[in-house]
Amino acid sequence: MHRTGFFFLACVLANTARLWGAEENGGELFQKHCAACHRDPPVNRAPLPEALRKLSQEAILSSLESGSMKEQGRLLTLGQRQAIASFLTRGADRAAGATSSVCPAGYEPRTSSSYFNGWGADVTNSNFQPASRAGLRADQIPKLQLKWAFGFPGASAAMGQPTLVGGRLYFGSQDGTVYSIDAHTGCVFWTFKASATVRAAVTIGTVGHARQAALFGDTQAQVYAVNARDGSLIWKVKVDDHPLARITGAPKMHGSRLYVPVSSIEEVSGGSPKYECCRFRGSVVALDIEGGKILWKTYTIPDEPHPTKKNKEGVQLYGPSGAAVWLSPTLDLKRRWVYVGTGNAYSDPPTQFSDAILALEMDTGKLVWSKQLTERDGWNFACVNPNKTNCPENAGPDVDIGASPILREIGGGKRVLVVGQKSGMVHGLDPDAEGRILWQTRVGEGGSLGGVQWGMAADQERVYVALSDVHKRLEAGGLFALSLEKGEKVWYAPPVKPPCAGKFGCTPALMAPVAVMDTVVFAGAMDGVLRAYESKSGQLIWEYNTLQSYSTVNGVKAQGGSLSATGPVLAEGMMFLNSGYGLLGGMAGNVLLAFKPAP
Repeated sequence: MHRTGFFFLACVLANTARLWGAEENGGELFQKHCAACHRDPPVNRAPLPEALRKLSQEAILSSLESGSMKEQGRLLTLGQRQAIASFLTRGADRAAGATSSVCPAGYEPRTSSSYFNGWGADVTNSNFQPASRAGLRADQIPKLQLKWAFGFPGASAAMGQPTLVGGRLYFGSQDGTVYSIDAHTGCVFWTFKASATVRAAVTIGTVGHARQAALFGDTQAQVYAVNARDGSLIWKVKVDDHPLARITGAPKMHGSRLYVPVSSIEEVSGGSPKYECCRFRGSVVALDIEGGKILWKTYTIPDEPHPTKKNKEGVQLYGPSGAAVWLSPTLDLKRRWVYVGTGNAYSDPPTQFSDAILALEMDTGKLVWSKQLTERDGWNFACVNPNKTNCPENAGPDVDIGASPILREIGGGKRVLVVGQKSGMVHGLDPDAEGRILWQTRVGEGGSLGGVQWGMAADQERVYVALSDVHKRLEAGGLFALSLEKGEKVWYAPPVKPPCAGKFGCTPALMAPVAVMDTVVFAGAMDGVLRAYESKSGQLIWEYNTLQSYSTVNGVKAQGGSLSATGPVLAEGMMFLNSGYGLLGGMAGNVLLAFKPAP
């Protein structure tokens, strides 16, 4: 929307609020209807009020009317929703951004042979980048300095870990804008507006006649192919009709196919006793890259949800449900299998496919085997609300598998599938023996926001595991190196005292996905600090505190925050990092940072 459109919208909202009697106190309404979850310490995924205040009124109203808070917003009048949005934003327009950073006509990016084609092209999900492909050496990491910053307008989180191909960065954002910018200067080649937030990484693939396309999904369960040269739409397809379905993991690319994970936020709506919980099932969808045709779709729970019982409010409940796929799939090209981890169940009855690893045939989607790692993990937001009407009987601990499994060779023709879980357990499974457990290593206490959250990394010998356990506050976090063969602890780097102690959301918990480049391991913390460690010893060799204000190349006011859903990207002799995650109790921020070694 053009900037003047936001001013017009603000006027319309104000007038509508008066017509509907929205002179009610927004602060009191927030305390009555929202503060039970949006508080410190956070209730699971609920952002703190400080993060909500970074959003535009439009974004907050969209969440209450058609997004993650739709069920809660349904219980409020239009005027009440308006009043809450106005209270949180203090009536300010935060969605407008500068456009002065457009690349000059005819400008071509400087490029080398180094690249990082996102989570969607790393079929084993090792998150390992050789120095040759990064264009960096290990001895240059301590010399990294900030080169430029790029701000996201009207955002409380910097979404979509960047992808770098041909000298261009591609990434999504909280308001659904997908950007293609120059890696060396930050100038903008093009933008594309998706229908909803683009959380996961973009993948660059070839779509007919050697035409490069940016492939990505949004939080309305839609997948897009956009011309990587000019940002024009090639095709768009919706892969799930459930109103709360979304895509949070990067679709995985191989050959002419795209394997798309499907998750949802129905467990949020399940917190309302008026909601018919629950009917969503996670799935994996295979698309033809050429035109977006659905080739197959496999639900994580084979049985369709059916009516079970009525809750004490007289509302019909359904099940089985849940087992969302939050992560980017792992591809086994030897076996031609797709591996995914699933989340918790949302409702009764229990299912054997929640908190499990599933192996599917790449060609057909047929289930080959499944291995459940935590039984009877039924959970939705009712389980943490004062009114627990819709909480499943014998509620589970909410310990999803939210990090992509890593497939690695361990010698002698043997392989291991390494799975990190929110339970605080790391599992080594035999992919060639139906997921037989080879080893299990506990790295933390685990919990709903504990254990392994977003992702691990592995080289040829070790897997590097970031621990959240954010509930432990200033004692949270820690980075582990485990042997791939036996899961033994090789070294442990304890949590570092955060420089922002006392600030809401400040904790040393490590939620962000880990990255490894040859002999250097990178781990980002919720306190906003990125740290680099020597991979053989765990010795700290470099750190950078992103929790500060930045002057940006695109003129948008920007602030760093927690490092959570995305990790560093190394390519073109540079490092790129998103800072800010006003979800999961983190500190809001809205900036992409570019680093380059000093001469």
